[in-house]
Amino acid sequence: MPGDRAGRAVYVISVAAELAGVHPQTLRIYERKGLLDPIRTRGGSRRFSEEDLQRLRHIQDLTSAGLNLEGVRRVIDLEARVERLEQELTLAREEARAAVARTHQHYRRDLVPLSQALVPVRKPAPRRAREGSR
Repeated sequence: MPGDRAGRAVYVISVAAELAGVHPQTLRIYERKGLLDPIRTRGGSRRFSEEDLQRLRHIQDLTSAGLNLEGVRRVIDLEARVERLEQELTLAREEARAAVARTHQHYRRDLVPLSQALVPVRKPAPRRAREGSR
């Protein structure tokens, strides 16, 4: 919810940069590259949330591992895609379980299962030849 996120976006750019240990210009570059998307006030000032700071830490981890900003963008895009696919898979599993449950509800309950006890089977008597056919 955008309104909910805006309510949590409390850090001005200088505070967010200080908390992250980077220069404010770095945050502007990350925003320009599409790596960060802070909320803007009516006056146009950036406001960063805890979520933005967590994302910034993730960006720093990836750049520290040797990725350039394009690589970071691709990794973040892929992570978001994986998360969406996992959500879709979870939903599909829930729908499949519900379909199986609906199917089970349609089973006839008035059928009585046969006993599993062994029933002796008699062999049929051997056929006798007909008297008139000899």
